[in-house]
Parts: sequence; C-alpha cells; structure tokens
Amino acid sequence: MGLFGSKENPEDIRYNAMSMMERNQPKAAVSLFNKILKQNSTDTEALYNKGLALNQMKKYSDAVTCFDKLLEINPKDAQALNNKGIAMAENGNIQAASECYDEAIVADPKYAASFFNKGVLLDKIQEHELALTVLEKAISIDSRKPNAMVYKGIVLGKMKRHEEALNCFQNVCKKHPSNQDAFFQKGVQLAELGKHEKALDVFDDILKKYKDNVNVIYAKSRSKAALKKYPEALELLKQAISRNPKIIRKWAKEEPMFTILHNDDKFRALVKL
Repeated sequence: MGLFGSKENPEDIRYNAMSMMERNQPKAAVSLFNKILKQNSTDTEALYNKGLALNQMKKYSDAVTCFDKLLEINPKDAQALNNKGIAMAENGNIQAASECYDEAIVADPKYAASFFNKGVLLDKIQEHELALTVLEKAISIDSRKPNAMVYKGIVLGKMKRHEEALNCFQNVCKKHPSNQDAFFQKGVQLAELGKHEKALDVFDDILKKYKDNVNVIYAKSRSKAALKKYPEALELLKQAISRNPKIIRKWAKEEPMFTILHNDDKFRALVKL
C-alpha cells in the first residue's frame, strides 16, 4: 500500500520486476509480478514474464500453469505456447513439448523461436534430418540471430558431416565475430577433420579470454593427443578434470583420440581407468 492507503502503481512494480529479470533475479521478479496479478489476474504481460522467470528458476510445472492461464485468455498466443513447450521439454514431457511447438508454429508461422526449439527437441530424440529441416526454417525467418545456425552446425557435426558443420560455424563467425559458441565449435570441427594445428589456434584464442573454460581445455587436450604431444595432452587433461571430474573422466574414457594412452599409468590414474 502507498500513501493514504492507495495501491502501488502497477507500472512502477512492473518496471522494478523487469529490472530484476535483467539482473538475473527471477525469484524477486516473480514476487513483484504476483503483486501486479493480485490487482489484475488477467494482466497478460505480467503472466508471460512471470512464466519466463519461473522457467529461469527451473520451476517448470509452475511455469506451465502460468502459460496455461495466458492460453485461456488467448489460445493462439505463440510466445506462450513456445515457452510452455520449453517448460514441458525440461520436465521430460517430450510429446507435449512437441505439440506446443507445433501449435505455436500454426499460431504464428513467422515466429522463429518455435521452429528453433522444435529443432532442438528433434535433435535430442535423434531425429537429426528433421531437426535440420526445422532449423533451416528458423534461419530463413530470422537470419540475423545466430542461435539456429549454430545449432544447425552442431547437428551436422553429430551426423559426421564435418565439412558442412565447419562451413556453418565459419559463416556465423564472419557475421557474429563475438559469438564464442560458434568460434569454439569451429575449433571442434577442425579437430574432427584432423586439422589439429588450426583447431589449437582457435582454442588458444578462446583461452586468452576464458582461461578457465573446461570444455576448451579438454578440446585442446584432445588435439594435443592427436598430434602425439602426450605430456602436454595429459597436463591439459589434468586441468580439465580438476574443474569437472565426473564429466571429463567420462568423456576421456570414451574418446578415440585418447585410446593410445589407455596403457599409460598417468592417464589411467587421471581418468580412473
């Protein structure tokens, strides 16, 4: 309550809530959106942003409830359908998520995010060819954003179409020189193509800015091993394991580039082989 018992101004609350979202404080934002919704339970902007904040907090079931309230008001709200799909997918409900994305695509065929998320979902269930088709659609709708092109490259890499994947990441790097995901993936694809010296140049450039990035350190270790620079490879692997023991040990045990080291005592001790 404000002065003389008057209600707080919803627009002031909204401004503060959005500021909290920008500062990555979704819990505080939800509390403020609830104040707005207490005054007006059908405030669509507050409902939508509350849903986004709940997704950020990984409270996916609560987010679904929020987006469902929006969809009662407007069943063809593509953004609500898309973000409900994200919550469903995170909750492991793949079929329902897929249906949400399909509904969002029908509701607004020009909304690239629904195609992107559908492509990601298809990739996760190993439907790589279909994923590529849907991601291409996302790219054609909004070519300015790099996310769909980056993901297309990742899918191509999984399909062992490494030249195409590399081409994809090089295109993103040209258009978006600061996109570190594309730059890193360019290095990964160079390594997959056996161009390890070029891959190492990429990884070294990234490590100048992000010296503790475990994925880059591990990727560099792989390329060093492929070039038979085993002491350097093992030292880098040790660094990577110190930052994320469980995942890196699992990767290293399954990595073909490390197969030659399986009888090396230091390697065996590092990965607990």
